[in-house]
Amino acid sequence: MSKIVILGAGISGHVAATHLRRKLSKEHEVVVVSPNSNYQWIPSNIWVGIGRMKSEKILFPLAPLYKKKGIGFKQAKAISFFPEGDMHEEQPYVLAEYVEGDNKGQQEKITYDYLINATGPKLNFEATEGLTPGENKTYSVCTYTHADHAWEGLNALIQEMKQGKKAKILIGTGHAKSTCQGAAFEYILNVEKELCRHNVRDMAEVTWIANEHKLGDFGMDGMLLSYGSMTMKSSEMVEMIFEDRDIKWIIGAGVHKIEDGLAHYENLDGEYKTETYDFAMLIPSFSGHGFKAYDKNKNDITEKLFKGFMIVDADYSPKPYEEWSVKDWPETYQNPSYKNIFAPGIAFAPPHAISKPRKSKNGTDISPAPPRTGMPSGITAKLVADNIIDSIKNGKESLDHKGSMGNMGAACIASAGYGITQGSGVSITTYPIVPDYEKYPKTQGRQLGKTFGEIGLAGHWLKLALHYAFIYKAKMRPFWWLIPE
Repeated sequence: MSKIVILGAGISGHVAATHLRRKLSKEHEVVVVSPNSNYQWIPSNIWVGIGRMKSEKILFPLAPLYKKKGIGFKQAKAISFFPEGDMHEEQPYVLAEYVEGDNKGQQEKITYDYLINATGPKLNFEATEGLTPGENKTYSVCTYTHADHAWEGLNALIQEMKQGKKAKILIGTGHAKSTCQGAAFEYILNVEKELCRHNVRDMAEVTWIANEHKLGDFGMDGMLLSYGSMTMKSSEMVEMIFEDRDIKWIIGAGVHKIEDGLAHYENLDGEYKTETYDFAMLIPSFSGHGFKAYDKNKNDITEKLFKGFMIVDADYSPKPYEEWSVKDWPETYQNPSYKNIFAPGIAFAPPHAISKPRKSKNGTDISPAPPRTGMPSGITAKLVADNIIDSIKNGKESLDHKGSMGNMGAACIASAGYGITQGSGVSITTYPIVPDYEKYPKTQGRQLGKTFGEIGLAGHWLKLALHYAFIYKAKMRPFWWLIPE
């Protein structure tokens, strides 16, 4: 009998738990440890943030589903890792603290045979002074509660505009090293569309602000993609969309301080500037959770497990940008020091950025961190689960299932407006996610036939269909496993 503990119940953690439970007999224990009581389909937060979808539609409680399916659930947060056990516990364990219920505040040593760290990122709002959701007229759509609050703020401003108020809206990244430009890109297009629907578009100046050096970088160094019968740069595509919608843009900007209605930033030219706004949605930087790790004698061994995020089978050798290789990226997400620990999704430490790093003339790093959301999170979680399943069934370590972001594609449907007849979406498929300049030297590291973009109503229908399909899959309804990650 084996016990598999999964930390986190987001896309990655939930995917791993469901596949483990389906393929392992009940003699093996699957336990999910998460401080959140609900599962949420994060890609639909955008629609909650514009008031077109209630947050109840994108989430469901985990405990009843897990009880029905035979998955253990502890609503607790991980505190520290003991991969060798300690003087009193021979088994490896994670120290966790309950956050709800009668045992709130109590700590427990949760032992395991295999550990999947799927804790994702910490939303590091405090890295930017004043960037707290709901304060200083700034909001976030990173969680469903943030998105609910963002809609309250946006709706209040729309009502003021209907009374004649001119307004400035600022959307983008709130830190020089933020990632997830795609979510901000979706939100600005949806907000612009909603302003039109409420007949107040002419009352608002809408501005994009981001740390990317070119529009459409998305933390992936941009793309050369097929667009209809043409070949187009992603920067040209986004520029075309922004110009068509009269959206202004500020790029190469590292926001470092927020005050009430004021965003202070430094640009790549080393200039310090300020942008005013009445409503802002700025994505924070992501970081690891600051977990500590100890050996059997309680000596600090954090550096064996963490490099901000968790260390896995990547090549972390420091090297200049010119020597970066797609081969640096991990394939099994296994920690090299403790072979029974894995970190799929956003929890693993990337070997380096994907976009070329840039500094301002003052030496400040201003460039996007690598994005690792959605589809790659589900794929890497499933391959980790499959390797653990094979190892348990074979009685020896098995790592046959592999998948690097350097040989993995990703499909992204960026919503550009909600509505069955009036909606729109920007569909971008990228292969591979991390550019392979050796294999595709003339097309910016990507295979053109598999890297393409489309804009239109069909994109909205597809994103809406994916919303319902993945909620169905997450609820483990009949034949849920037939839906791919």
